[in-house]
Amino acid sequence: MTSAFQLGMFWQQSDLAIRAVALGLMAMSVACWYLIVLHGRRQWRLRRAAAAMDGFWHAASFEQGLATLDAAGGGIANPYRLLALACRQAVQHHRDNQQDLHGQLSLADWLSESLSGAIDECAEQLQSGLSMLASVGSTAPFIGLFGTVWGIYHALVNLGVAGQSTLDKVAGPVGEALIMTAFGLAVAIPAVLGYNALTRANRRVISRMQRFARQLHAYSLTGSATQPLTARED
Repeated sequence: MTSAFQLGMFWQQSDLAIRAVALGLMAMSVACWYLIVLHGRRQWRLRRAAAAMDGFWHAASFEQGLATLDAAGGGIANPYRLLALACRQAVQHHRDNQQDLHGQLSLADWLSESLSGAIDECAEQLQSGLSMLASVGSTAPFIGLFGTVWGIYHALVNLGVAGQSTLDKVAGPVGEALIMTAFGLAVAIPAVLGYNALTRANRRVISRMQRFARQLHAYSLTGSATQPLTARED
C-alpha cells in the first residue's frame, strides 16, 4: 500500500513531460515482454521441429518425411519443412524449365541457390521484432534519465520559488524524480537479456537449417543424405 501511495503521489506531482516519459516506458516494456514471450514460445516449438529431422530421414518416402516435419511443427511455420519443400520444388522446376536461363545452371548450383534463399527467408522471420528489443535496451535507460533530469530540474525550481531548501523539502521531489531512472533500467534490462537469448537461439536454429540443407542437397543429387556432423553450437 505504501509503494502504491508513493507512486500515486509521484504521478500527481509530475508534469506532462514526466507522465509522457512514464507512459512511453510502460508501452516499451509491454511491447518487449510481448516479443520475448512470442519468440520464446516459438523457440520451444522449434526444438520439437528440430527433433523431427531424424524422423524425416527414417521415413519410407519423401512425402512421409514431410508429414513427419509437419506434425512436429506445433502450429508454426516449420522452417525444416519449408526447406524440404523448397528442395523438391527446385529440383522439379529445374527439370521442367531446361530452356530457361537458369536451366543452363547445374542442378547442384540451382539447388544451392534455392536452399540458401529459403534459409535467408526463414532467418528474416526468426529475427523479426528483435531489432525493437535491441533499440529499447539501448535507449530506455537514457529515456528514464531524461525523466529524472527533468523532474529534478522542476523540483529545484519549485523549491527555489518557495524559498525553502531544507533537506526534507528536497529529498522527496528528488527521490520521486529518480524513480524514472529505475523505470528506464527495469525496461532496458529484460530487453537486453531477451535479445541476447533469442539471438543465440536463432543462431542454433539457422545452424540446424544449414546442416539440413546440406543433407537435402546431397539427397537430391545422389539419392542419399550425408551423415550429420557433430559440432559445437554456440
